[in-house]
Amino acid sequence: MISVLPKKGHLLIAEPSTLGDFSFNRSVILLAEHNHDGSVGFILNKPLSYTINDLVPEIEASFKVYNGGPVEQDNLYFIHNIPEIIPDSVEIAHGIYWGGDFETTKNLINQGLISKNNIRFFLGYSGWALHQLENELKENSWIITENTQKSELLAQASQYFWKEKIQEQGGEYILFSNAPSDPILN
Repeated sequence: MISVLPKKGHLLIAEPSTLGDFSFNRSVILLAEHNHDGSVGFILNKPLSYTINDLVPEIEASFKVYNGGPVEQDNLYFIHNIPEIIPDSVEIAHGIYWGGDFETTKNLINQGLISKNNIRFFLGYSGWALHQLENELKENSWIITENTQKSELLAQASQYFWKEKIQEQGGEYILFSNAPSDPILN
């Protein structure tokens, strides 16, 4: 039974049982949209080997780029916590915003007015059709939690984020948090 219904701004924590699912194993996803058309989110803890400068040479910064999910991985997306200086941003929840004017964003980064704790870039996104996420929740693929970090979410370290979130669940989850990501390594 689903104890918390999904809504934008919530975090989806991959159940330990998602081993073998390369895209979502040990993922923490910020739900950026959840409505009658479906759901969209970004994986927060899967950094790629690229920086934003590798993908957009006009941006003079070495901010990491993250794997946002398996959908449209040739598109660049961003979330941030500074809507007062990035026009056309759309609030997700709790001081986290999606997108905005990209030209302005590039200029602000180059001027040193945006730090890596203010913005996160993603290749691709995670998407679910109508009722698909609810079905995955019924199958116990995800744990839904509130974003308790609010706008500070972007400053979270990516390497241990899943482990921290899964430990917060307590009980048997603590055992899974210390298990290797690949059981063969056990």
